[in-house]
Amino acid sequence: ALPTKFGLSQNYPNPFNGKTSFVLSLPVASDYTVNVYNVAGQVVRTFEGSAGAGNKTIVWDGTDQNGKPVSSGIYFFRAAAKDFSAVMKGLYLK
Repeated sequence: ALPTKFGLSQNYPNPFNGKTSFVLSLPVASDYTVNVYNVAGQVVRTFEGSAGAGNKTIVWDGTDQNGKPVSSGIYFFRAAAKDFSAVMKGLYLK
């Protein structure tokens, strides 16, 4: 079944070590952007693209845009698609 509204699931597992996943629910085909921020508010990783209506799973492997591992700590996942935006918090433990 297709989602009836936009949504962002809590990442799992949380806390995580290695990689974590979260699901972006898209009721209609949409362009999307998901930014991963550190506690200083800096973007450490960006995922963007287009997807048809449905659930889009995004996997973050704990690396920055250059493929370097990030440090342990709290990270925020901000998703945006059309008029929707949401933020979730995750804990990365090495």
